[in-house]
Amino acid sequence: MDPRDTPGYRLHRALSSLSSIDADQLGPADRERISTATTLLEQVDVLTQPNTTADGDANEES
Repeated sequence: MDPRDTPGYRLHRALSSLSSIDADQLGPADRERISTATTLLEQVDVLTQPNTTADGDANEES
């Protein structure tokens, strides 16, 4: 399977693309859109990661 077909790769590429945009040349509304999109993608990235030890500890205590 091609690693470029994985969700993690696509998230990474989307974040890289947003990060490479020169926000200084954009208007305030576009900067806000870029910021919102970046934040949302970072949140999705965290949700798609395997459980960390902190999550594992929380699950064990339940």
